[in-house]
Amino acid sequence: MINIAVLVSGRGTNLQAIINAIKKGRIEGEIKIVISDNPNAYALKRAKKANIEVQVLPYKKYPNKEEYEKSILEYLENFKIDLLVLAGYMRLLGPKVVKKYPYRIINIHPSLLPAFPGLEAQRQAIEYGVKISGCTVHFVDEGLDSGPIILQKAVKVRPSDDEESLSKRILKYEHKLLPQAIQLFAECKFEIINNKVFIK
Repeated sequence: MINIAVLVSGRGTNLQAIINAIKKGRIEGEIKIVISDNPNAYALKRAKKANIEVQVLPYKKYPNKEEYEKSILEYLENFKIDLLVLAGYMRLLGPKVVKKYPYRIINIHPSLLPAFPGLEAQRQAIEYGVKISGCTVHFVDEGLDSGPIILQKAVKVRPSDDEESLSKRILKYEHKLLPQAIQLFAECKFEIINNKVFIK
């Protein structure tokens, strides 16, 4: 059993997918705490409904990013977190957090990385005219969506797609891929060689 912390900023549908997977026994772990930089994030309601401890750390209340992330680290250490999951967390983690948890932070991103990193990946895909997009679970490093890729799922882009319709279809696969990656971590079913992830 691993201790999991989840960072959120918004609706929390990927958080809900993790909660559901744990309830169904698909993840050998427990969410110890959900932390949000947004006091109005609906994800907080999802966590409370599942009786998970929540902590709101409004970014604007801190003098700088370093102090803000110092608070995050305190909670992670207090709960003896094994894995930190970014589920719709809209900030780039700083080096102190990343270095404290090497290969123990994962993120879900709505594109086939390294294509379309950063915000509005689905809009970028539509504007570029790609025929295939998808989602990626990757380890977090100090770059922008640049860490080692764990799992990916391809999703066809339809001629009729707009940003909203593509986002909805990709999201369905995010809800499957993220719990799957967490369980791989829980079972230690991967190894990292030359910054590449190999599934055992």
